[in-house]
Amino acid sequence: MTYTEVMAELKKLGTAQNVKIYKRHGAGDNLFGVSFANLNKLQKKIKVDHRLAVQLWESGNTDARILATMIADPKQITSAQADKWIENLTSYGLVDLFAGLVSRAAFAKEKMEEWMKSSKEFVRQCGYSILGGLLKNGAGISETDCQRYLKTIEKEIHSSPNRARHSMNGAVIGIGVFKPALIAEAFATAKKIGKVEVDHGETGCKTPDATDYIQKVLKRVKR
Repeated sequence: MTYTEVMAELKKLGTAQNVKIYKRHGAGDNLFGVSFANLNKLQKKIKVDHRLAVQLWESGNTDARILATMIADPKQITSAQADKWIENLTSYGLVDLFAGLVSRAAFAKEKMEEWMKSSKEFVRQCGYSILGGLLKNGAGISETDCQRYLKTIEKEIHSSPNRARHSMNGAVIGIGVFKPALIAEAFATAKKIGKVEVDHGETGCKTPDATDYIQKVLKRVKR
């Protein structure tokens, strides 16, 4: 599919109801409101097309950018391109999708380490979201590194920007779930952190208690 064809299809698939919902989640005004069910269908049709992904991203349209993260080739995206794209992020939902793409790139850990240190809300959120993706994919994050991350999170989470706090809490959960040798340390960190306050705006989203969430996941795995 060409860029023109995809944009026309996205416009046709968008709904006013989804626009209202996505705006509550910070999607901005440049969007059509396409459901993820329809975006997934488009992704299956297009598969991987990095050139098209770049064109869609440059449109500035939120739906197009979501699709871009789904069809971009992690082997083709460059470090410079990732730096450019992250500066365009204005929606926390898009941050996590973009993090999923970067977590499959060759430079994932490098960007993760860099972005985790950022004072910018969405950049730091993205760094810790990449950590979650790497842990889930078993991408060689050492226990020593994870211990270091836990200490940093314990020290910095409550002074970090809003959505970054949610992502950092998620990283504690990820370490507890995917690093069996560090379960006790993840629990200890969660206890020291206590309740993580995150403003989710006019949505029903909540930031989970890390201890409870880890326990629930581990119980499901044991079954």
